[in-house]
Amino acid sequence: MIIKNEWLVVGLITSCHGINGQLKVKSLSDFEERFLEPGIRWLQKENEHPSEIELTSGFKQPGKETFIIKLQGINTRNHAEQLKEFKILVKTNNLPKLKKDEFHLLELINLQVKTLENDELKIIGKVINLENEKNNLLVIKLLKNQKKVLIPFVKEIVPLVDIKNNFLIINPPKGLLEL
Repeated sequence: MIIKNEWLVVGLITSCHGINGQLKVKSLSDFEERFLEPGIRWLQKENEHPSEIELTSGFKQPGKETFIIKLQGINTRNHAEQLKEFKILVKTNNLPKLKKDEFHLLELINLQVKTLENDELKIIGKVINLENEKNNLLVIKLLKNQKKVLIPFVKEIVPLVDIKNNFLIINPPKGLLEL
């Protein structure tokens, strides 16, 4: 879950790598530099308060979406094992600049959700949060019953995002909004 204007989960520590404290990280970010460039990051265990740590080096595993990173002060396999399943966070005020027509997932929060019915756009709800630790899912609160539903954020289901006009259009498969 992402809390706007605070923290963004960019990776999950899946295991240790080798005997010198290196960590294997599953990326949840489109920005590889978060695991390659040295600098301050934050670690979080479950829902505890994040703690600051320095990333000293990293590289991408060839052909995979995983990275091997080294954190300052983590020098043994035993110490690295203790960090398994920790989240790697960055502050949301430190988001990279994007090109025209690109957006950060955080910008989806509070957008109106519309569907196209009989060639007319109908407002059905609003994006209230994101779940992105395993997949990118939009948490949408429906207007008709205040129920929360999870919508996969994929082009086939969310064909249009209009940040400027504060809405997105979904094309949900039959039954998805009733789950």
